[in-house]
Amino acid sequence: AGPPEPEPEPEPATPATPATPATPATPATEPTGTSADRQTDRSAGPQPTPPSGPPATWPPGPPATWPQGAPPGQPTGGPGGTPGWGYPTWPGRPPEPRPHGLPLASFGARLTARLIDFGIVFLLNALVNGWFVWRYLEEISPVVDEFWRRAQAQDTTTDQFPAAGEQAGSLVVVILLIATSLWLAYEVPAMAANGQTFGKRVVGIKVLPVEADAPLGFGRALRRWNTLGLPTLLWYCCGLGLLLQLIDALSPLFDHPLRQALHDKRAQTVVVKVPRTPDAPAN
Repeated sequence: AGPPEPEPEPEPATPATPATPATPATPATEPTGTSADRQTDRSAGPQPTPPSGPPATWPPGPPATWPQGAPPGQPTGGPGGTPGWGYPTWPGRPPEPRPHGLPLASFGARLTARLIDFGIVFLLNALVNGWFVWRYLEEISPVVDEFWRRAQAQDTTTDQFPAAGEQAGSLVVVILLIATSLWLAYEVPAMAANGQTFGKRVVGIKVLPVEADAPLGFGRALRRWNTLGLPTLLWYCCGLGLLLQLIDALSPLFDHPLRQALHDKRAQTVVVKVPRTPDAPAN
């Protein structure tokens, strides 16, 4: 037997090829090519016309600051989404609301109508309350006479004034009760029926419920009058009632956007301007 054959040598292991890292995908919005190529691509086809008008920062502020949160030019609803109050809005100061399609009454018109009504109530008091007022002046005449005597003589004495008559206090209560009752009888029925007193008809304004173009009804008209009329009974308390009525009368100047007085807020009413004739439009 011949010599044994030599064993074949093992082949050397081939080194593994390192993995090639994946190339990140190019975003679809990332421009490719040189700036010259991009310029050529932009000029290749029709381009959108740049928007005309104010810059992108107009209107100022976020949309939440627009009236009713709507973009400019869109119709919006009234306060609290009340139907029938729609009006277009724009940046800046919004227009005044038009309750039920009617413009709000101005403070001057409301004041003029109230003065006319007060004049009528005063004449009624002169007829009904005149005798009681005359009796009251007689009861307090000793106090008034002594006051004027000291004023003319420049008397600075601290002596007590003479007492008024025994019936002076009772007469004041009677006078205020009659005056309040006359005011209620004059205003509440007329407001309940059509939302207008004589003064309001002359000036061309009307009181309507906030939620509907309808008569007020007796209950709502009474609630509205109570806030302004009942403090008349407190005139006896150092003029407290008169102060409350003055605050109520001036409150529309500080209420926005509906110019409601305190008695309007209690009764949920709004005062609007109406045409004086059926065919005339309300401005």
